[in-house]
Amino acid sequence: MVTELPTDLTPELVPLSWLLGTWEGSGRLGEGGPESEYFSQRVTFSQNGLPYLSYRAESWLTDEDGNKLRPLSLESGFWALDRKVLDGDGGPGLIPADIVPALKTADDVEELRNEDGGFDITATIVHPGGIAELYYGSIKGPQIQLSTDLVMRGQNSHEYTAATRIFGLVNGDLFWRWDVSAAGKALEAHASAALRKIA
Repeated sequence: MVTELPTDLTPELVPLSWLLGTWEGSGRLGEGGPESEYFSQRVTFSQNGLPYLSYRAESWLTDEDGNKLRPLSLESGFWALDRKVLDGDGGPGLIPADIVPALKTADDVEELRNEDGGFDITATIVHPGGIAELYYGSIKGPQIQLSTDLVMRGQNSHEYTAATRIFGLVNGDLFWRWDVSAAGKALEAHASAALRKIA
């Protein structure tokens, strides 16, 4: 699969660039066994010239044939390389960054490679119902592994303590799996799907 890089892509997003675009497909809840429910999903990764990807995933329960039955979930967030804050970075809030990216060249980005030859990343994902997740993990080529460092819940939110997510590009399709620890249980299969990139 050939990935075209946007001309305004900041260098540190190159390792994440294969995610850019909109992906659609279907999956199963839980272990994916005969009793597992079906869902469809649309995921979009976009960028605006800053050193992070914007993430949005919308899901619907479906029947076995893929016909949508009702909305299931919506989540949004931001994905980025995990690195120290530099003078050229903006924030917090609306404090502007320097005119040029903090990391200006491919060599600057290469210095961030970890011991396994990939890059450390973070993903902050927010859900309806007062839940936010902070993931740490790694990306190596078209493979991503994430684990929650923190799950923040509002006082009236569902119990939810930890999660892991894995993503991989296989023959041009985005496969993912999400394991969750909730309601007093250990990590267990929550959902998985295969998504195809759309124009």
